[in-house]
Amino acid sequence: MSKISLSIVILAKNEEERIRDCIKSVEDWASEVIVIDDESTDNTPRLAKELGAKVLIRRMDIEGRHRNWAYLKTENEWVLSLDADERLTEELKTEIESTLSSIPKQNAFTIPRRNFIGDYWIRWGGMYPSAQLKLFRKDKFKWEEVEVHPRAFLDGECGHLKGDLIHYTYKNWASFLGKLNNQTTLEARKWHKLSLTNPKKAGYKMNLLHALWRTWDRFMRAFISKRGYRDGFIGFMTAYFSSLYQMVSYAKYRDLVKKDGK
Repeated sequence: MSKISLSIVILAKNEEERIRDCIKSVEDWASEVIVIDDESTDNTPRLAKELGAKVLIRRMDIEGRHRNWAYLKTENEWVLSLDADERLTEELKTEIESTLSSIPKQNAFTIPRRNFIGDYWIRWGGMYPSAQLKLFRKDKFKWEEVEVHPRAFLDGECGHLKGDLIHYTYKNWASFLGKLNNQTTLEARKWHKLSLTNPKKAGYKMNLLHALWRTWDRFMRAFISKRGYRDGFIGFMTAYFSSLYQMVSYAKYRDLVKKDGK
């Protein structure tokens, strides 16, 4: 079976439990598989090498910069960016093959994702299709070089694929809260840095009333407007925990500002 001219870039850190399945979903299909290892302390690099992937070690500093650096290390025109908790379905691989062989006018494509907590596929509350820009011509695309929620910059048109990417987002609720904790820390740092140069803008976004409103608004949109209630208890907990993002970020931001004042 011939492989398609596509570079797979997988970001990983301490993913020995999941890196094997991620690589196996693409190893006999794509011509290049690169794992960018964020200084793992487990067996992630060794397992990746055993499966034939090229492994490059780089400490994650700023997410957008880290991803852009990784894409420059590839040998093909087209890149598919994955995380270690993502898997390709056969339907998606077939669609990507067909799309690239047609020499598309678009320079990037979004891919719908099935997000899971444990073995449960979360279908509602905005968690599906939750399409992400994953496939692109590397010379036409880059991420904003910021620590959290980088914006995508694309030169040209963006298309949309229909095949699903499997995303084992959270192992359990502890994993969910762990990610929430990490992301809100980065969010607080982002606004704290802005407050040092543009305190007016930071104060407009990071205040108690705004945090309360965003918390309420996020929950109502996820659980009611986007019908998260159809996922039952899991839908409620997903909406509830996600809604706390702004409030927790604000609390951490206050801590950073208070530390400056001492």
